[in-house]
Parts: sequence; C-alpha cells; structure tokens
Amino acid sequence: MTSSTTVTLPTIAFLGAGSMARAVLAGLLKPGVEVTGGIRTTNRSSERAAELAGTEGVTAFATDTDADANLQAIAGAQIVVVAVKPYMVPDLLAEIADHLEPGALVISVCAGVTVATFESLLPASVHVIRSMPNTPAVVGMAVTGLSAGSRSTAEDLALAQALFGTVGDVLVVPEEKLDALSTISGSGPAYVFFLIEQFTATAIDKGFTPAEAAVMVNGTFLGASALLAVSDKTPTELRRQVTSPGGTTEQAVSELQKVDFKAIFDAATDAALARARELAKS
Repeated sequence: MTSSTTVTLPTIAFLGAGSMARAVLAGLLKPGVEVTGGIRTTNRSSERAAELAGTEGVTAFATDTDADANLQAIAGAQIVVVAVKPYMVPDLLAEIADHLEPGALVISVCAGVTVATFESLLPASVHVIRSMPNTPAVVGMAVTGLSAGSRSTAEDLALAQALFGTVGDVLVVPEEKLDALSTISGSGPAYVFFLIEQFTATAIDKGFTPAEAAVMVNGTFLGASALLAVSDKTPTELRRQVTSPGGTTEQAVSELQKVDFKAIFDAATDAALARARELAKS
C-alpha cells in the first residue's frame, strides 16, 4: 500500500489475536486505512486482550472472562479472520457458525486447514478464503498467499487482497499451490535467518567480535535486499556486477558453486511440503 492509497474495509473480527494476527492488525491501523464499524479481537486470556484494550478503533474481548466473546466479536462483522491454532478450528467454527452474518467472509490464517474443512463446518451463505502470510508482516513487508474457496466471489478476493495489502505483497494462487507457497515465502524467513547465522559464525571465526559480525552480516543482507528491491536487474545480474573476473569474489562464488544449492533447497522445501500435507490430513 502506498502512502497515497486509501483503503476502506468493512467491520473486521479477529478470532485469535496472536503475533500474526496482530501484525496484520497493525497494518489496518496505519494512516490511510479505514475500517468502517471498527475492529474486534478475541484472545483466550484477559491479559492478552488488555494489551489491545486502549487501541483506538479496536474492541478487545477475552474468552476466559466472557463465554460469549467470540459471538460478540463477530456480531455484524463482514470479515472474520480465524487465526487460532489448527486443532482449535472445528470447535471454534461450531461455536460461531450459526451466528455469522449471511454473506460474511471468513479468512483462515490456520496452517494446514483446507478451505473444504472450513466450508464443511460453516453455512452455505458464508464465504471462505484461505491465507498464508509470513512473519515480515510485523514490519509491513509480508508476502501473503491467498486462495479462493468454492463459494467466494471476486469481491471477496478483492477485500482479502486489500486487507493483506496493508502489510505487504499479495499473491493469489490455487489452493493446491498454497502449501508449496508456504515452503517458499512462509518458511522462507527461517531459511534466510539460518544463512545469516552461518555467515555470522564464519565472520566470528575470522576474528571479528559477535557485535562486529552482526554489523557486517546483517547490514550486508539488508543492503543487498534493498538494492535488489529498487533495481531493475535480476539477482543473477547483480551478483555478476559484484563478481569481477579473476577477483576475490569470483573465487568465493566458485567455492559456493561446488555445493548444489538448488538441490539443497529442493530437498528442504520438499520436506516442508510433505510435512504440510501430513498436517492437513491430521
């Protein structure tokens, strides 16, 4: 979302206001975003709910002190974001199914839970979209995958795109590709952090202090990513610009190329995809 863009969304309820939901919520509280009717959230603990209690435009409920918290949150809500643990989904949907507004859009942020599962537990009048945001949503730089349900409309998808667009980029993909997307962008930040860990350890072994290593490595990853973001060149072209023939970088890259990183990433993401499918079955 650019600073000149105005986004208007209908009343939204977040059922489960953990870290990911709160990251998305932060996007909705930015200047230029208007949620008509306000935002409602629910948490299992009153302590967690209290953290949001003073936020303008947000009404926070806690299920440990109010048995009807979820029902109060969804009353009149046109968008309901379900962001609870996957094992909690059936009981939650059973609780709210008969109280959702006709035509309401339910957006799942629950890993491994299919659209079909949601649709089977909700009335035919309720539309479903499945989402897969990633943790850079916290800093407004998420990549979110969206998959439409069998009952969702183009208008529903536009609402979901506008919602998640407040915290980064959005890709619309068929649901059969969503688990694969999760192995790239969903798990991807962990891969990047892992590479940073290893590169930092190498810097320390070269004699730098942990603080010095962090400045060099973190700054290099951040700077390279920022350069890529504003450049019209591909990563391959940018790498070649840094790699002078016969120079030190060429020697380093030559060593890196002895390892089949493509095969490593293939194996890693295949393992993540297999696990995602196991979780979906369970």
